[in-house]
Amino acid sequence: MDGSRGAVGGLLAGGEGRTGVPGRRRERTGVVVSDRMQKTVLVLIERTVRHTKYRKRVKMRSKYKAHDEQNRCRVGDRVVIVETRPRSREKRWAVRSIVARAPVLEAAAESAPVEGDA
Repeated sequence: MDGSRGAVGGLLAGGEGRTGVPGRRRERTGVVVSDRMQKTVLVLIERTVRHTKYRKRVKMRSKYKAHDEQNRCRVGDRVVIVETRPRSREKRWAVRSIVARAPVLEAAAESAPVEGDA
């Protein structure tokens, strides 16, 4: 044996994270699909991979719960999330930045009565 302890507690032998580079956190870009929780958003990440047997491109989707301290994110926003320490049982990501805002729908304009209808 070479004396290294191997992968223990999510760290590789040299104190590196899952990225293989010390001090470097994984980043993902996705779309917010739910903002109903306090200080938490649900982010959908889509990526394309080749099927191992059939060699066809397949869309893989993953949902991550991410910490949003100021509750700035809305449904439809494109955000960058970064890996952090575990904040709860399922939350290990945090919102780093909002790349693009979702268009604001005028809900009040749609529900307002139209003049002339009787």
